[in-house]
Amino acid sequence: MSEPIAEYAIDVHKLNKHFGMKHVVKDVSLQVARGEIFGFLGPNGSGKTTSIRMMCGLLTPDSGSGTCLGYDILTESAQIKRRVGYMTQRFSYWDDLSIRENLDFVARVYQMPNRKQAVQRALESLGLASRANQLTGALSGGWKQRLALAACMLHEPKLLLLDEPTAGVDPAARRDFWEELHTLAAQGISVLVSTHYMDEAERCHKLAYIAYGELLAQGTASEVVASQDLATWTITGERLAELSNRLRTMPGVDQTVVFGSALHVSGRDHRALDATVKQVTEGTAFAAAPLETGLEDVFIYMMGRTADNYGEPS
Repeated sequence: MSEPIAEYAIDVHKLNKHFGMKHVVKDVSLQVARGEIFGFLGPNGSGKTTSIRMMCGLLTPDSGSGTCLGYDILTESAQIKRRVGYMTQRFSYWDDLSIRENLDFVARVYQMPNRKQAVQRALESLGLASRANQLTGALSGGWKQRLALAACMLHEPKLLLLDEPTAGVDPAARRDFWEELHTLAAQGISVLVSTHYMDEAERCHKLAYIAYGELLAQGTASEVVASQDLATWTITGERLAELSNRLRTMPGVDQTVVFGSALHVSGRDHRALDATVKQVTEGTAFAAAPLETGLEDVFIYMMGRTADNYGEPS
């Protein structure tokens, strides 16, 4: 039986999910193209994991519709699960088994033909061959992460769903992991990844920001930044924390954030913000200059304006 041909790896519309009285996901619509890395951002408890699970047929939405790899998420979830690699937040492999034994076990679960060849291919493609016989419990976070990705790739999925895959992993390992994701995307594999790291978000082809169940912005990084229409100034000098507290009460200032030795001041009323910054810095030891608003400025701004609005987060 031939597989369905679909323009999008994920194409979902108005997904909703309640847990008891909590409306955890609210009318979420999303499209992920083939071979695209799509970043899913938002604070903890915002509904990211629930949304991901609905998109791949692991969880049935209360309402809404859509397809994943051309299969209906409501009626063909079994077909989707066989073609998707899902990497959870928590490492879920066995510490007392070697890397090879863990992969072999996963291959047995998938009832894969040519199991040994598939395991060897996964070991080699992710640079694990030299450590194949090492016990998993002795691995660093970065190597455990690489094992988890190898396990996801064993059955050669067309779509990877990665739920905060680099949490707690050192920067070098994170960089290597993202190099691998871009290699996979170049081969036509689609990736939906949730992350809190701005450097990772900027490496995605497209982004979506979700807060407490609502999708607030999506597009390329530059489109998400532009959607908030924030002007930003950077101020350097001494006693920036005091200046930050003062600025927060002044016209045009929607946000102040200290970044190392500089204070970023942002607001939507560009003219009022310019006037305020000049008022507090002219004739002082502070130095101020306009700054191109970055993704992290926007992320902090959206997070600050979307406090939990329906009780405790999901």
